[in-house]
Amino acid sequence: MVEIHKGLIDPKSEAGPGENGPAAVHPDRRRGRGAATNDGGRFEPLKTVGFDDGWNSLEDLPALKTEVQVERARTIITRNTSPDLSFDRSINPYRGCEHGCVYCFARPSHAFMGLSPGLDFETRLFVKPNAAELLERELARPGYVPRPIAIGTNTDPYQPLERGYELMRDILDVLDRANHPVGIVTKSALVARDTDILARMAERNLAKVALSVTTLDHKLSRSMEPRASAPHKRLNAIKILSDSGVPASVMMAPIIPALTDSEIEAVLEAAAEHGAQAAGFVLLRLPLEVATLFRDWLVREQPGRYRHVMNLIRAMRGGKDYDAKWGERMRGRGPYADQISKRFSLAAKRLGLNLRRRKLSTDQFVAPQKGGVQLDLF
Repeated sequence: MVEIHKGLIDPKSEAGPGENGPAAVHPDRRRGRGAATNDGGRFEPLKTVGFDDGWNSLEDLPALKTEVQVERARTIITRNTSPDLSFDRSINPYRGCEHGCVYCFARPSHAFMGLSPGLDFETRLFVKPNAAELLERELARPGYVPRPIAIGTNTDPYQPLERGYELMRDILDVLDRANHPVGIVTKSALVARDTDILARMAERNLAKVALSVTTLDHKLSRSMEPRASAPHKRLNAIKILSDSGVPASVMMAPIIPALTDSEIEAVLEAAAEHGAQAAGFVLLRLPLEVATLFRDWLVREQPGRYRHVMNLIRAMRGGKDYDAKWGERMRGRGPYADQISKRFSLAAKRLGLNLRRRKLSTDQFVAPQKGGVQLDLF
């Protein structure tokens, strides 16, 4: 079935419904957002198609605002067995992300909530206010074996929402008291707010932080990751953390061929100057709906580079927009992918990055003595 709504698209948009792609929401409504469309999730029985009826009804539609819904989660630690990941457990205190990075590989997860991986992903968010309570309970379970917990895997834990909810401070407080190791990845300078806790944990080799810096070009960054911290602020966060004794690294996640790969050396040099000790990268990933959203963004924001970018992506993905094959999904394959990997490695070596692999401590763990623990009767 198809549900028709009027007044949702830009009548001047080149991408309309049908062969040319999804209908774009009018620019005045999506200002400051990464995606331009809001197609329904892949599991929905109804599909919404926008059109302009010629009656200037666009003027009656307000700008999209961020909506927040409370989610009372039952568990907070997510497990995985992926051979491509260096961790087997993670925490996501939020669903969706207001940063609005158009390339975000996590966008398709919003379809499981009956929402669009497009604009819904960055405007209709979910918060888990009981995250710290659940974490304490799960760490206290008999038989729990500590291993580093990754935070920032499917949504940025320091997105703008965190300023008000402060869930990360509560989570870090639980981990600090339990001597539990944690690794954080974020695109937000807000992580520097928690330097006090992170520095305390770092003294016991329990914490490390990676700032994702995709480009040093402020204009490009604002276009493809509109509500993330500006590049220079992320670099400054690396310096604040590093100066406080917190192991800080830089992640180029993702590297976009023919768009940001020319900045590999410059990004690593800037990060090293700000105290980064390590560096890593992920090649652009375009799973499921992300491919359509990213192609649409290229047409709108970088039309002259569209063919070059997509041709290189497909050359590294076996002729497709994306290949989820283990061992290749993070790095791609082929000559161009090998060139990116070698350039990155050589630059990191020259700058003294990745000289040693830091393994966080797990032998100091002390299980919480509350949070649902059943006490001995005698």
